[in-house]
Amino acid sequence: MAIKERMSGNEAVAYAMKQINPDVMPAFPITPSTELPQFVASYIANGEMDTEFIPVESEHSAMSAAIGAEAAGARTMTATSSAGLALMWEMLYVAASNRLPVALALVNRALSGPLNINCEHSDSMGARDSGWIQIYAEDNQEAYDNFIQAYRIAEHKDVMLPIMICQDGFIISHGVSNIELLEDGQVKTFVGEYSPAHFLLKEDEAMAVGPYAVSCYGMESKRAQAQAMSNAKQVILDVAREYEKLSGRAYGFFEEYRLSDASYAIVAIGSVCGTIKDAVDLLREEGIRVGLLKVRVFRPFPGAELAKALKNCKAIAIMDRCESFSANGGPLAAELCAALFGDKSQAKVIKIVYGLNGRDFTVQDAKKLYEDLAGLDAGSIQETEEYRYIGLRD
Repeated sequence: MAIKERMSGNEAVAYAMKQINPDVMPAFPITPSTELPQFVASYIANGEMDTEFIPVESEHSAMSAAIGAEAAGARTMTATSSAGLALMWEMLYVAASNRLPVALALVNRALSGPLNINCEHSDSMGARDSGWIQIYAEDNQEAYDNFIQAYRIAEHKDVMLPIMICQDGFIISHGVSNIELLEDGQVKTFVGEYSPAHFLLKEDEAMAVGPYAVSCYGMESKRAQAQAMSNAKQVILDVAREYEKLSGRAYGFFEEYRLSDASYAIVAIGSVCGTIKDAVDLLREEGIRVGLLKVRVFRPFPGAELAKALKNCKAIAIMDRCESFSANGGPLAAELCAALFGDKSQAKVIKIVYGLNGRDFTVQDAKKLYEDLAGLDAGSIQETEEYRYIGLRD
């Protein structure tokens, strides 16, 4: 039976952590994810979890300890934000290349500089090629549900990769909303026990983790890692179907909101999608056929599936909450445009950068963007720039 609660995103993810009760959590505090290890430490102190909490001196040490614990056969999690993820950078690649299914709760925050503690996707998107699965949430409910599904995806025998569960800093992490929780027993049964086939403390097996790869082995290792990421696509869908039977909430690579007959679409990630949905509803009342494609899974990137979902659209705006400094837009725009090209899409595309350092994106901004898409389709607006910012001060 569902448990109805009111929680912030951080509270919801911490509650999921309590219900999963992994073996080890090394962590170092950083705004706005500090509450996650704080809540877990309190649960442990109160006897509600028997997870081994490891206070460390830095985020690099947190991921290093997570790698050691996971390699030893322990189910492991950690949490961080922004510069904390940047300090883990070296070890992110180590965790992925060693095929260790660590779960990381990432509360998205701008990377310096300038120094800023507000929401941006520059931290996770900067790590998009590190080999981690990446799943994003629109709201508190999704943040909770995504973390419950995380280990089932990461620990699957055909995957065995680390996973990053992302939520927008402050907007989700500290914003309180209604939420439905699963019962502890349901979560325990769904997640199951961790039984890795190979680990360092296995008495009857000698093995090394992270050895030097000479040139005749290293490339094969990367190819196997890439295959595991490809395998994760089907596993993500399978786990989501099973989770829907348990919770009644459906998930996939993305959500199509009033998209099936839409002429104009916005593609976005995270909490901004709630704002865009409000704009869609208002414009639909005026008889304007607009829709939203909300990306949930960014790694593995479901390019072909996204292109298929957009096949009937005449004009598309792709929104990035980070700047990749390619002089060509953000990472979502780059990868989706490649997928649309491969699908021979004839849709006109606008690439948008928005919300940097926590800048607001409003319903009016979304409505204006849909108007621009209609104008672009009609030829009354000529999109001459490769990409542009929304909400920029004059």
